[in-house]
Amino acid sequence: MSTSKDDVMKIILLLSTVMMGVCGTVSYKEDAGKTLRRQLLKQASAAMQQLPITVTSNYCVRSAGGRHDFYSEGDYWWPNPVSADSPYVQKDGLTNPENFVAHRHAMIRLSQLTAALASAYSITGNEAYVQKAIPHYRAWFIDTATMMNPHLQYAQAIRGRFTGRSIGVIDGIQLMEAIQSLAVMEKAKCMDTALVTGVKQWVARLLQWLTTHPYGKDEMNAQNNHGTCWVMQVAVFARFTGNKELMQFCRDRYKNILLPNQMAIDGSFPLELKRTKPYGYSIFNLDAMATICQVLSVPGDNLWEYKTADGKSIRKGIDYLFPFVAKKKSWPFEHDVMHWTEWPVAQSFLIFGANAFDRQDWFSTWQRLDHAPSDDEIIRNWPVRNPLIWM
Repeated sequence: MSTSKDDVMKIILLLSTVMMGVCGTVSYKEDAGKTLRRQLLKQASAAMQQLPITVTSNYCVRSAGGRHDFYSEGDYWWPNPVSADSPYVQKDGLTNPENFVAHRHAMIRLSQLTAALASAYSITGNEAYVQKAIPHYRAWFIDTATMMNPHLQYAQAIRGRFTGRSIGVIDGIQLMEAIQSLAVMEKAKCMDTALVTGVKQWVARLLQWLTTHPYGKDEMNAQNNHGTCWVMQVAVFARFTGNKELMQFCRDRYKNILLPNQMAIDGSFPLELKRTKPYGYSIFNLDAMATICQVLSVPGDNLWEYKTADGKSIRKGIDYLFPFVAKKKSWPFEHDVMHWTEWPVAQSFLIFGANAFDRQDWFSTWQRLDHAPSDDEIIRNWPVRNPLIWM
């Protein structure tokens, strides 16, 4: 069968569309892979030696839940100096190192291990990485002896005050890369399809809790980064489970609630700038919004290009913050009370934004920043650490 000149042109245009990003720009994924390859393969090699550690590996007697229930304590709450038996008091921005965070660390570890293995698999095609990830998913989501219950009811408790809080929902963002990693690996020949089904059922139950429990509803309505992070994690989990209705809900919430209510006309986040860590929180919130755009943008509903009636957009947010990330000394506001020197790192808004808008300066800045920070607080507030699995 002969092919006409018009048919050839249609094929070329189709291939060009496939090779382009959502916004019509050339993908930076290959260059990002070259930048990260050595580090990722080293991390994956180390991950191949690790055994699962879940919430059942550590238990805090102060938890109102059981051994399978995730538990953490509010970071900025400290003993009352007046009386050791009094309820804890807040010191905003100052992390109490004595609070229980072992479950959060275990969750972060899960995401780090699985993302390293998924990234290495995406680079090499070696299914040995997939095989090593399977026991971690089985332990966390399937095995009744070690699994975590699908809720966050006891997260960020405060001694003497609350057994859990709505803002504890934010701890769930540490599961995102583990879930996204499984999405990357689920089509591998060696993957246990029953395990994937089981994890999707677990995530669907977590989504049910996030969207119906009072803590989840309160967090959804939070006006600062907590509301952003609710949308971000729900979007990731909804995409993994194929919940299109919830994905659309998150798109609408980004366009109608998050962007217009949190961003100022100049692209800054006033509610984050009021905090005791304005720099870190501004970066954190912009990372979360960029991840929402990365996860939810589709042809016909492209969040990267979306603008409010008064001109607010994710691009304006990156334009505002980028100079202060590229040259931190130019930051015009107060320094963060803790961890000022550790920021910034290789922020996800830089690479996702570069990919969406073909901005080499954003990508080059991402390349030179730290891709493997060791500070626990930075890692906690940098949940999208492995961009290859998201692109």
